[in-house]
This record gives sequence, structure tokens and C-alpha cells, in this order.
Amino acid sequence: MSTSQQDGVAVVTVSGEVDVYTAAKLRAALDEEIAAGRNRLVVDLDAVTFLDSTGLGVLIGRLKVVRNHSGWLRVVCTQDRVLRVFRITGLDTVIGIHDTREDALSS
Repeated sequence: MSTSQQDGVAVVTVSGEVDVYTAAKLRAALDEEIAAGRNRLVVDLDAVTFLDSTGLGVLIGRLKVVRNHSGWLRVVCTQDRVLRVFRITGLDTVIGIHDTREDALSS
């Protein structure tokens, strides 16, 4: 997992599996950005091979936090296996999902 800044937006890049064992690392990375006053977040999940409900919970929880501070959270993902989880839960209508980092930053 890595974090960078682009045009005042925190970009958190995640790879591998996001599940009950690894979701805490994602939560910590997002919380660190939020604590630093960055409330516009892009979470790049394009290299994620598996996402479970714990990972979804982290994203929804941080979305609520940044929205309370007039911010936003957007996801980059083209992996069908991960996108299916968003579609099944209906979260694809709640979280903006984009094909590229550039799309997420500019929308």
C-alpha cells in the first residue's frame, strides 16, 4: 500500500487482498490522510485481487467521515471480481467508481 498526493488529493494505492486480516492497514492509511486534513481521497483498487465486506466497511466508514468534512472518496477499479462486490451490495451507486486514476481525479 502506498500513498501519494496529486492536485491536493490523497491517492491511496492498494494491492493484493483486502480482507479481515488486511483491512486495518487500509483503514490506517486513510485515517492518516484524513487526520492530516486531506478530505478528498482516491483509493486505487486496480491491483486488488479480493475485497470482502470488511474492506467495504472501511471504505464506507471513511466515506462518511470525509463527507462530514465536505470531502469525497472515489475508487479506481477495473477488476471484475472486485467490481462485482460493489454491484452486488449496491455500493457502486454510493461510491464513485472510475476506470482510471485520471478520471477519478477530474470528475
